[in-house]
Amino acid sequence: MTATPMNEPAETSVRMDGENLVYTVDEALASVGFGKFQRPVLVYAGLAFIAEAMEVMILSFVGPAVKSQWDLSSSQESLLSTAVFGGMKGFLGATLLTCGAGLLSAFSPNYAYLVILRCLVGSGLGGGSVFSSWFLEFVPASHRGKRMLLLSWFWAFGSIFEAFLAWMVVPRLGWRWLLAVSCLPAFALLLFYSHVPESPRYLCMKGRINDAYNILEKIALLNQSQLPPGELVPDSTIGLDEESATSEYTPLLSTTEKMDLDFRSGFQSFLMLFSSKLIRTTLLLWESLFGNVFSYYGIILLTSELSSGQSRCGSNLLKSENPDSLYINVFISNLAELPGIVLSATIVDRIGRKLTVAVAFVLAGIFLLPLVYHQSATLTMSFLFGARMSTKAALSVATIYGLELYPTSVRATGAGAAYAAGKVGGMICPLVAVGLVTNCQITEAIILFEVLMAVSAVCVMFIPVDTKGQKLCDSIDVSDSKQVVVGQ
Repeated sequence: MTATPMNEPAETSVRMDGENLVYTVDEALASVGFGKFQRPVLVYAGLAFIAEAMEVMILSFVGPAVKSQWDLSSSQESLLSTAVFGGMKGFLGATLLTCGAGLLSAFSPNYAYLVILRCLVGSGLGGGSVFSSWFLEFVPASHRGKRMLLLSWFWAFGSIFEAFLAWMVVPRLGWRWLLAVSCLPAFALLLFYSHVPESPRYLCMKGRINDAYNILEKIALLNQSQLPPGELVPDSTIGLDEESATSEYTPLLSTTEKMDLDFRSGFQSFLMLFSSKLIRTTLLLWESLFGNVFSYYGIILLTSELSSGQSRCGSNLLKSENPDSLYINVFISNLAELPGIVLSATIVDRIGRKLTVAVAFVLAGIFLLPLVYHQSATLTMSFLFGARMSTKAALSVATIYGLELYPTSVRATGAGAAYAAGKVGGMICPLVAVGLVTNCQITEAIILFEVLMAVSAVCVMFIPVDTKGQKLCDSIDVSDSKQVVVGQ
């Protein structure tokens, strides 16, 4: 067996089924490794992360600009951010909505139109968890944490590029041009949509074994490796009746026709998250992501607020005589994404998902704590940089962890619901935390972040299982009360 230098070491594992050799999708992926086939899959999923990062980061620059132009209150400015997060509950097909609403928001005649259109943009951004779920199902279990963290680099690039773009565009052309140009990654997603492959795991779940085998064979060919000997078979579906096993799973990159799902099936899939085997995992994961997203975006908006120079009480600690200080400070803060990803990638496959997230929360708390007291501009920026780095590390791993915790039959639903719980934190953050800052209550805002991160760290440690190095499974195994969702 040969492999390209970029491929993971192959791990062939086959089983006997009567007289025949058989293997599953996980065993096939372990054999073919990670190589040339997965690279364009990674780039396409990463493009979705770039699009989302740019549309979210744009709030740091559009908010102060429209507040000044339309004489908005602080609560009205915060509502622009809340509207985006409130809309983040759509599915993959809403990519078109992101493009259209994002472009139309550049022509908003007033504040009300802008809020509505940014909410529609958020609806389109809700497909982010689907793209990561889709990419996950092409990745072998070995070193899956590091491979999934590659998506975080795309998010980091999007957020850094958006800060640079705002710096170049807003002072010269205005915020409307920034809104229009920031739609381009979403348009690129639509352009290449028809060329993406379906998940072989999904095809196996639907009984389309030949189609799944053809994709796996193509992966092996491009990666210059081989499939295991024998016959491809789907993973067992213990604990789910035939109807739920075949209809609950949502196509990750389906056509328009496939996305016309039955409401009862979708609701049944959601209810599975609260079964006796999953309810503890679900609730703990929701709280952890709520606190993580709240803190992550809180630090982003805190940097923006302290740099904007529009505070009524002199809390603009990062404001300087340079008219570009807002763009410079946000750009520097966004650079913290890079060491955050490196930190998480370095330790995630060594100490596991739970400890990585908990350690990152602790580091973020340490960096934020000195800001309870007044600090110089340099120290304030340094502490915010460290806190941004740490919360990024926690969020990157927590997102991967949430995808791995659920079986294939409810993975898209489980990850999407957890993603939505996090976005609730993003909705509340601008109204609460940023409101505290604009009302000169910086100490109270910092304490709020500290408490939420501490609670989130405790919650993630109580999730029943760590998915480090584990195979993905297709269903809930009712025969093992300790192993909740992850197949061995």
